[in-house]
Amino acid sequence: MLSSSPMNPHKTVLVISKDIVLTSIIGKIMHDTVSLLPFRDFKSALDFIYNSQPDLLILDLAEDAVSNVSILNDLKSDPIFGQIPAVIIFADDFVIPSWEFLLADDYIRRSAVEDELGKKVELCFFRSERMVEINPLTRLPGNITITRQIQGRLDRGEIFAIGYADIDFFKPFNDRYGFSRGDEVLKMVGRLIRNIVKEKQPHGSFVGHVGGDDFIFIMDFDAIEDSAGRIIEYFDKLIATFYDTLDRESGHIASVDREGNKRIFPLMTISIGISHNKFRSFSHYSEIGQVASELKHASKRVPGSCFKIDRRKK
Repeated sequence: MLSSSPMNPHKTVLVISKDIVLTSIIGKIMHDTVSLLPFRDFKSALDFIYNSQPDLLILDLAEDAVSNVSILNDLKSDPIFGQIPAVIIFADDFVIPSWEFLLADDYIRRSAVEDELGKKVELCFFRSERMVEINPLTRLPGNITITRQIQGRLDRGEIFAIGYADIDFFKPFNDRYGFSRGDEVLKMVGRLIRNIVKEKQPHGSFVGHVGGDDFIFIMDFDAIEDSAGRIIEYFDKLIATFYDTLDRESGHIASVDREGNKRIFPLMTISIGISHNKFRSFSHYSEIGQVASELKHASKRVPGSCFKIDRRKK
């Protein structure tokens, strides 16, 4: 094994196989090193993947190869879920297709599973952790990918909208309750935005984590207002659960501002600014991003959670 193994029981590995013997062998190899979840088919695993985003997929191609390859390629082509490493297991007589049409990260032949699987999985984890572009907390793409997504759509002449979401009063909450609980809030918000966006627009949408308490989501113009409204609705329902009972019932917390002065702060809200190129032309990602940022700041001046969308025609 490598000297500084990234494997630990907090990492989640999905094993997708109808072969009980193979699943058992993988379980013995991975025993106590990861949290292993077996699924008999890929479709039944998708709900877990979309909601919980595992650290690795191990996919057996012995059966349902055509269907499984199609599902895998769709998953790996998605900007949100494409960073999940996937190791595929071939039958020994399987002819390896062009990697252009099979978007896996690594492979093992069935006869070599016992000898090679542990090392392959460990290597996938190391590669994944070197991908600093992926936010380690929310597992969402970061600024480089966000920029590429926006500029690529502009260059292709697509009509789209950008939502820029920011959590209000997050810093006082973090100071009051500590980074651990603050991290749980960020993970919740990342999952919430991702799930709502993907439910509304399964294909062609994108969610990214700018950093801190800022998130970006990209959707079709006709879908984004409804999604922003639902994000706000569910955020407001969920956020109170992160506060202690006394603070929740009083509707505020005592914390310090950026100058170190003691103040009373309301419970967290979320502000969203939406820009688009439906009626206005943009050539550079910074231009359309700046409009979203300005509208986000305008939303923050309104008490409570809200979103503002650019209604200008030119």
